[in-house]
Amino acid sequence: MPEWVDVACSDYLKRMPRELNIQLTTIALAQRKSRVSAEQLRRQEGALILKKIPRGSFSIALDEHGKQWSSLEWSEQMERWLPEYAQVNLIIGGPEGLADQCRKACAQTIALGRMTMPHALVRVVLIEQLYRASTLLSGHPYHRE
Repeated sequence: MPEWVDVACSDYLKRMPRELNIQLTTIALAQRKSRVSAEQLRRQEGALILKKIPRGSFSIALDEHGKQWSSLEWSEQMERWLPEYAQVNLIIGGPEGLADQCRKACAQTIALGRMTMPHALVRVVLIEQLYRASTLLSGHPYHRE
């Protein structure tokens, strides 16, 4: 990831309440070769992603075709997840998108918007929205409507 992504993510992660215990897990991208299709790349990366998902955890796929939530809805969802699940996984696909097998393994599919975003930016926006949701739940004035 570019340095600006690490800086932005680190900033929001430092602000998070300790009880959220957010961890970033990454996988290596599949080798981009001239005879490998985008679908093959998605499947290869999808298999690696699925290996990282612990059994019994709650998984949500991020995809531009998923349901869109407002920041308030993010906080409402988070408020439901926290007591119900020991681990929640928010899955971001690679440059070619998220594999079908990953979307099918997830309980929900959400979108950060209808626009296609670069992977690096999605990571920053997602972490900021998690921080925003945590501030809404705690009554902190960070969020303004």
